[in-house]
Amino acid sequence: MATSRNSKAIVLASGGLDSSTTLAIAINRGFQTYAISFDYGQRHKLELEAAHRVAKALGAREHLVIRVDLARIGGSALTDEIPVPKGRKVDEMKHEIPVTYVPARNTVFLSLALAWAEVKKIENIFIGVNALDYSGYPDCRPEYITAFESMANLALKETVEGKMKIKIHTPLIKMSKAEIIKLGTTLGVDYALTWSCYDPTPNGKPCGQCDSCILREKGFKEAGIRDPLLKGHK
Repeated sequence: MATSRNSKAIVLASGGLDSSTTLAIAINRGFQTYAISFDYGQRHKLELEAAHRVAKALGAREHLVIRVDLARIGGSALTDEIPVPKGRKVDEMKHEIPVTYVPARNTVFLSLALAWAEVKKIENIFIGVNALDYSGYPDCRPEYITAFESMANLALKETVEGKMKIKIHTPLIKMSKAEIIKLGTTLGVDYALTWSCYDPTPNGKPCGQCDSCILREKGFKEAGIRDPLLKGHK
C-alpha cells in the first residue's frame, strides 16, 4: 500500500488493457494517480482517446498528454510507412523483435515521466510492461526496468541530493494476459473503454489481425471473459 510519506504515483497510460489495469492497481494500492500519455506520431491515435476515457473513469487526479514526434525518426510500423504484421501466431511473435517495435519508446516515455515525477516530487512510477504475453519488445523486460530505475536515481537533482528515491513499479511483469484481465475486472476496469489495435479499420474498429489484437483476443479467451470492445461487431 502507499505510505503517508509518498502516496502519489505517475502512471504511464496508453489506453490499452495493460496500462489501464496498472492504473487501477495503483489506485487500489492507495496511490493518488497522475496519468501520462504520449502523442508520438502513432498510427493508432484512438489509444489517446481511450487513455483519456480510462483516466477519467478510474479517477486519475491529472492526465497529461505530451507530444513527442517519434514519427520523425521512423523505423517502426507504428510510426512509419511500414506494413503492420497481420495474422501471426503467438509463437511467431516471440522469435524476433517485430517491426512494431518503436526505437527507444519506453526509454523516451519513462524519461519524460521521470521529469514530471521530479517536478511533482513523486517517487513512484507505474508502467504496465509484461514479460510473458508480449510482442518481444526489449524494453518490456525486467532487466531493462531494473537498469532504468538505477539510472533514474543517478539522474535527478532530487535523487542525488537524497530528497527522493525513484521506484519503477511493474505489477504486470510476470502475469499472463488472462491473469491481467481477470485482475482488472475485479478492480472495476471497464475494458470497453480501452484500445489495443495497432492498425484500426477506416471506420475505427479493431483490425483483429495485428499482434496486439491477437494477444488481446487470446487473453480474454483464456480468462473466460468476453471482450466488451467486440460486442456488436466482428
